[in-house]
Amino acid sequence: MKIKQVILRHLKMDLLHPFTTSLGTETDRDFILAEIQNEDGLSGWAESVACADPFYKEETVKTNWHIMEDFLIPLLLQQDIKHPDDVSDLFAHIRGNYMAKAALEGAVWDLYAREQDISLATALGGIKTQIEVGLSIGIQDTADDVLRKIELGLHEGYKRIKIKIKPGWDIDITRAVRKEFPSIPLMVDANSAYTLDDLDHLSQLDEFNLMMIEQPLAHDDLIDHADLQSRMHTPICLDESIHSAEDVRKAIKLGSTKIINIKIGRVGGLTEAKKIHDLCQAHNMPVWCGGMLESGIGRAHNIAITTLANFTLPGDTAASSKYWLKDIVQPEITVDNGIINVPDKAGIGYEPDWEQINLLTLEKKVYVR
Repeated sequence: MKIKQVILRHLKMDLLHPFTTSLGTETDRDFILAEIQNEDGLSGWAESVACADPFYKEETVKTNWHIMEDFLIPLLLQQDIKHPDDVSDLFAHIRGNYMAKAALEGAVWDLYAREQDISLATALGGIKTQIEVGLSIGIQDTADDVLRKIELGLHEGYKRIKIKIKPGWDIDITRAVRKEFPSIPLMVDANSAYTLDDLDHLSQLDEFNLMMIEQPLAHDDLIDHADLQSRMHTPICLDESIHSAEDVRKAIKLGSTKIINIKIGRVGGLTEAKKIHDLCQAHNMPVWCGGMLESGIGRAHNIAITTLANFTLPGDTAASSKYWLKDIVQPEITVDNGIINVPDKAGIGYEPDWEQINLLTLEKKVYVR
């Protein structure tokens, strides 16, 4: 694989509805779209999931652009890549900056699959032709608003419901959901909003028969989560704390978690995501694919990784129409009764919508070999 050029685009897309978590409210999505072309003019695509602000993780759109432009892209343009796994090794000496690395590595994976004329799912070793997906519901103004969104999601067939929680919006809202929907697959996501001082409070969640509570404690913690898990029946799922298979190894050893949320951007790319998947599978620990309000490009990568065997829980890859008036891929990603049919076309299986991409692009820069 000889890379001829890398193209970065800074896009901004307005969300159909504000999305609120314990970290704040998003009304739009700033992100970097990465395109990598080979000498034959074939392109691979991926996106950086870094946010405009450093609230979820320390990376931002601006820091990602800097790291890609000044460090990662020069490395890519100096090398001939035999396999996408080589990119992970190529970037290994640059610490952190997982989302920047994942964007470029993901574009290489897409380009590789297109060159081989196979789907990205096949290139990754996926075995599923369909994947189950769930719906993530942000913090709302009222409990009735949450219940209405859940009812709509269930009517549309989503296989699991996730609600965001934070101090003051947790036990009562979960109780209200369980009263209205006593048997649905339900989980809560705290986005690091609590500490061990809240142990007795969080333990009340055990009464609701939840699938899991996602990342209740600090974004970089493994030890306190182990303490909390030892005192709760509800499985803890780690998200922000996990950047690598090595983090997962430590979490398993400490007893910090029973489930892992794999986000491609958070762990530095598809190669590391596969390693985490394989390690969890060896320890009989289920995994699922989280979402970062991606455009269709990022969602396509999530679909592909979810075809691996140990993704046994529904992920967050809802339909494009849940978030965007118009997505940047053709066809848009659709969900039928909680199921996404995995595309079998070469690469990610979706094509860029050039009219929409050009309309939404704020900045573009080309880097040539």
